[in-house]
Amino acid sequence: MGKLTNSMWRLLGSQSSRNQSKSIALIKDADAHTSWAAEIDDDAFAAEAEKLDITARGSDDRARFLALVREAADRTLDLRPFDVQLQGALRLLEGDIVEMATGEGKTLSGAIAAIGYVLQGHRVHVISVNDYLATRDAEWMAPLFAAFGIAAKSVSENSDRDERKAAYAADITYGSVNEIGFDVLRDQLAQSADDLVAPKPDVAIIDEADSVLVDEALVPLVLAGSTEAVVPDQAIHDVVARMKNKHYEIDPEGRNVTLTDDGAAFVEEELGGINLYDEEHVGTTLVHVNVAMHAQYLLERDIHYIVRDGGVHLINASRGRVAQLQRWPDGVQAAVEIKEGLSQTDSGEVIDTMTVQALIGRYPKVCGMTGTALAAGEQFRQFYELAVSQIPPNTENVRVDEPDRVYDSKANKVEAVVAYVKEIHETGQPILIGTHDVAESEELAYFLDKADVASVVLNAKNDAEEAKIIAEAGARDAVTVSTQMAGRGTDIRLGGSGDDEEAREEVVGLGGLCVIGTGRHDTERLDNQLRGRAGRQGDPGRSVFFSSLEDPVVTKNLAFKRDPVSQADDGSMGAKGVDLIEQAQRIAEGVMLELHANTWRYNKLVNQQRDIVVKRRMEILTTDIALEELAEKEPERHAELTGAATTTADTADGDADTTSETDTDTDSVTDPDSVTDTADTPVPATEPVTEKVLAQAAREIMLFHLDRAWADHLAFVSDQRASIHLRSLGKESPLDEFHKMILKEFDALPAEAFDNARKTFREATITNDGVDLGTADLHRSTTTWTYMVHDNLFASGGAKTLQGIIGIFR
Repeated sequence: MGKLTNSMWRLLGSQSSRNQSKSIALIKDADAHTSWAAEIDDDAFAAEAEKLDITARGSDDRARFLALVREAADRTLDLRPFDVQLQGALRLLEGDIVEMATGEGKTLSGAIAAIGYVLQGHRVHVISVNDYLATRDAEWMAPLFAAFGIAAKSVSENSDRDERKAAYAADITYGSVNEIGFDVLRDQLAQSADDLVAPKPDVAIIDEADSVLVDEALVPLVLAGSTEAVVPDQAIHDVVARMKNKHYEIDPEGRNVTLTDDGAAFVEEELGGINLYDEEHVGTTLVHVNVAMHAQYLLERDIHYIVRDGGVHLINASRGRVAQLQRWPDGVQAAVEIKEGLSQTDSGEVIDTMTVQALIGRYPKVCGMTGTALAAGEQFRQFYELAVSQIPPNTENVRVDEPDRVYDSKANKVEAVVAYVKEIHETGQPILIGTHDVAESEELAYFLDKADVASVVLNAKNDAEEAKIIAEAGARDAVTVSTQMAGRGTDIRLGGSGDDEEAREEVVGLGGLCVIGTGRHDTERLDNQLRGRAGRQGDPGRSVFFSSLEDPVVTKNLAFKRDPVSQADDGSMGAKGVDLIEQAQRIAEGVMLELHANTWRYNKLVNQQRDIVVKRRMEILTTDIALEELAEKEPERHAELTGAATTTADTADGDADTTSETDTDTDSVTDPDSVTDTADTPVPATEPVTEKVLAQAAREIMLFHLDRAWADHLAFVSDQRASIHLRSLGKESPLDEFHKMILKEFDALPAEAFDNARKTFREATITNDGVDLGTADLHRSTTTWTYMVHDNLFASGGAKTLQGIIGIFR
């Protein structure tokens, strides 16, 4: 578990120098075509590009492409790509993850690579970490794309269905990983092919690749539908809110809360002397109590959610933003609303779910860019088979990174941060302070205000103001307190938002931007992303992290037999404190790698099962196979609906005494000459349903039961995964047992879904208006929403053991 250097990461698969010499030589070759490109008219770029075969190695076409795109960018964007930006684009076209420092122009490199892929005949998704960046970059790069006759659009949470279809129909689509993932999930609710939005995946260029592919990889994207769920009532919530510490236990990861014996007795007495564990209450009241405890003791306001506009809004922890249109399932959302004294909204059940890793796995070609790729090289190699190419900066980085300052307590740390900020602020140097959550950002802003230091706070409560706040964060005297700055992916210009060179030079003279971290993250990559906000493109800057032994990275990963004691009056821990913080972070990084590997192992089979269901669903959606299969197994019902089954009208007694089947192709053809007795003329039992309507009815029936079976399977998988680690107590392999159980369950899924579809086909009312599933008591969710789960069910497995083994220090 020693500290892994960049050299070690390279040995593990980063290969920062992989084929770089060829890329550099190609860029030099492009210089020979500069004059040729300069002579091309603006409206001739697209035609010239079409002539090039940029896949042909050893030809001049690839060098000409670089010269052409450099000239086009200069004219359309007033940005002439540096050699290193072209080098980054070439490595993206080779399918690598490129490491380019903050401010080195990753956006332009990504756009050039996107153009290259389109010229090769591909459709490209440029996947970002948030809507703001996706929309900004699509609009920013639009003139360059237009010069090559390439259509580029973006999707965001505000895009309606028509806008989404138009965006995905473009050559290049910019979108956040959430929006693209949720569109894929929503397509699994489509009832006809015309309802499909997301296209077949082709090429993915991923911005902030380590955030998406590593930090977000464990996060399931979840589509939920409204349902009757277990929701604790006010009386139960009031009892739970009055509990003492002895009444419940929270596990070390803060993931689960359970009743103690004292707690169970307390609840039973407060609810009128009931028995929580008898048949009447164990499946209802006890579940209500558990949900209420989860809301009360595990979910913290201004950390996991905020309350705004009369509602509870989840926070995307890794990005510091409100997770729009996202909520908790299984009654937890309503329980939090009760806790906060708000009106309850619908609960939901999981309709479909997919991890970010599985989403990216759908793309045949994946590449990406980030400022901190080398340290994630092992994850890229192990989980995505991607290598890293390190691109040198265009201008040498002159930022000064000061040694960490570590304190014994959070209080002493905050006091030191405030004193440091006050000292720097008096010089006029702009300051950016990176915090971990909303609560911490507001607390620090409060103490700064008491010290007469005015600051601007950027967190999930005002994330709509992000662009404006970031634009001024580099101005003289600016003090910006931000949550999760590492996940925001935006550059800070020295001097502020205007193009005032005098203001910029003044801030340069003051030392550039000063970045302060209020605590180490679980991985050094995120620390480096925060540091990287200063010192862009050769600008001066400085960074320093303040930590304490009470920070989460320490308390979660280190256990002390005897708490370290500071010998200094201010509580500083010196070099020993720095060693402890770095050790805690290395353990956290090991834990995260193990969690990722464990999650990948458990999800791999579920993803394969999902692919099978999706393939079957698409077959049903785009063909008439549903009707064909139902007609084969239910021929009498099919004949009845099409009019092939008829009754003989008996005018003598008024009874229909016979039923016969005829060929469906001739059911409406009657030869007048053959009619000899109208009393014996066959007449349809009901109005025949047209073949087109019947095909759609069969499709909807089959899709309903397939979707229902898949949702039930996901619930089964979730239940098994939550308790599977207990198998290790019986000396069994949890992973092997998990696979056995979900394979057995999945084997029964197709037959069960089809049997239920046959029953509905027989019993449901089907007319030329379509199928009425309501008559069969089958109801799809009328409301759906999305959410992201930042929890990991495997923290109690191997990773927890790893912590136990190496996390104890004297």
